[in-house]
Amino acid sequence: MKKINIVTLGCSKNTVDSENIAGHLQKAGFAVRFDDSKNVSDIVVINTCGFIGDAKEESIAAILEYAELKRRKKNPKKIIVCGCLSQRYADELQAEIPEVDAFYGVNDWNELLSNIIEDYSDDDFTSRRMLSTPSHYAFLKIAEGCNRSCSYCAIPLIRGKFVSRPIDSLVQEAKQLVADGAKELLIIAQDTTYYGMDIYGKRCLAELLERLATESGAKWIRLHYTFPSSFPDDVIEVMKKYDCICNYIDIPLQHISTDVLTSMKRGIDREGTLKLMQMFREKLPDVAIRTALIVGYPNETEDDFEQLKDFVKDMCFDRLGVFRYSPEEGTPSFLLGDTVPDDEKQRRMDEIMELQEIISVEKNTEKIGKEYMVLIDRMEGDFWVGRTEYDSPEIDNEVLITTNKRLKVGEFYKVRITEAMEYDLMAELV
Repeated sequence: MKKINIVTLGCSKNTVDSENIAGHLQKAGFAVRFDDSKNVSDIVVINTCGFIGDAKEESIAAILEYAELKRRKKNPKKIIVCGCLSQRYADELQAEIPEVDAFYGVNDWNELLSNIIEDYSDDDFTSRRMLSTPSHYAFLKIAEGCNRSCSYCAIPLIRGKFVSRPIDSLVQEAKQLVADGAKELLIIAQDTTYYGMDIYGKRCLAELLERLATESGAKWIRLHYTFPSSFPDDVIEVMKKYDCICNYIDIPLQHISTDVLTSMKRGIDREGTLKLMQMFREKLPDVAIRTALIVGYPNETEDDFEQLKDFVKDMCFDRLGVFRYSPEEGTPSFLLGDTVPDDEKQRRMDEIMELQEIISVEKNTEKIGKEYMVLIDRMEGDFWVGRTEYDSPEIDNEVLITTNKRLKVGEFYKVRITEAMEYDLMAELV
């Protein structure tokens, strides 16, 4: 039985692609592992990210690591590279790293599988999955590509136009994931709020969420990668209606300065952003909002940055991440130059994260003495590690539980918060 190691870099959308590759390979009789550098593999498949400079460097470093192993006649015998970096730079990479046997783009899955599986016949790529996540949660990718024209983003160049998956197909997959043990479904796409426009002629995220809430059997449904411009109000109404839809919205706002947002081509300005945040707080007062910001965008002035700092102070986001601007070839903002020095970008990022740390401590301290239902992800050291409905796996806060009882991973328990830290909580079983 040939052994295959699938290395996944980048976002959760890549994770789903890798899981679909793995499912087909497993069905064909291969022994598949994820991100397993310790054991010998006959073939390694590296699913790369090409979103920003740091992600590209990480992907190239991973390819070079396995290329060196192959040169030294250790594992693997064969290297296949796929994903976003391969989509954009396959020719350049092939010239620089000849140890790689094949490069495939983001939609070349049948070709990739045909390279590995003898007598492979084309199949629905999304029809089989082997989860790389713990079995109690799974990502549900509802669309490919993006129709937005954000000036800094290369995703439309890499992934192409927005392509929704039909609702019935998604509900069927969700049911299967739940039947296989998933308690939590994480809804993802490049822009989940655009879902349905291409195949139904209207935004259908609310309809999809309602179908998932009533038919999938999932205990938690979590919404990621929403877009602020033209946010569909009916999504909020569905979230209010169903307890199984988590009080959680992931909405990358990127900035608050109208000048910067206009240059970014985000389709929304400062006033529109503030109105949207006010609507969230009024209609979903218990909602946890995760956002992402960009600092050091071309010509971002000190005044623009001060506006961003004040915005973070005023909004008190529950979860927040910051990226330093990365110029990407082929994007409109690339023509503006990289005008903010790297050390200034770092200073601005550090200042925002220092603010957020203070906000996070204050919000966590308010939870002391309160009771929450948590989903157990794992045991680590002396603690059982879980999450509330306000936290997504791998990126958000965790709850560390001390108990003499043996808990079960993938099950829900009620806990009382006893102590607060910057980004984590201590708790005891109720």
